[in-house]
Amino acid sequence: MNGAVRKVLVLCTGNSCRSQMAEALLNHELAGLVRASSAGISPQPKVADGAIEALRLAGLPTAGLYPKDLDTLIDQPFDLVVTVCDNAKESCPVFPRPVPSIHLPFHDPHGEPLDSFLRVRDDIRTRLVPAVRGALGLGAA
Repeated sequence: MNGAVRKVLVLCTGNSCRSQMAEALLNHELAGLVRASSAGISPQPKVADGAIEALRLAGLPTAGLYPKDLDTLIDQPFDLVVTVCDNAKESCPVFPRPVPSIHLPFHDPHGEPLDSFLRVRDDIRTRLVPAVRGALGLGAA
């Protein structure tokens, strides 16, 4: 592919923890290469405070993060779909056009102490960012 920015959708059940952190991390770590969005199969009313705090502590922007329903994004042309929980993988809808997907599950820190959110944030940075880079053929950093 040429220098076009690739569109990635991160799917989760509630779109309040893991997928939100993944969206922020991908947009930061792969800025200029990837534009990530996130959505949920059954979105929660708001992003978890722990997820916002974990991102803030890493110096990542949190403005504009809010739970989105997959139905509002399903018609967009994505280059890659990433499911970060088993429920989203099982419930992953059929997109209007074929789209490559990868499944990389992460622990759900919802309702747990901040330390749990920090561990999941770091796990997403360690495992998901390189997986997306590889799936899109973007090469090493």
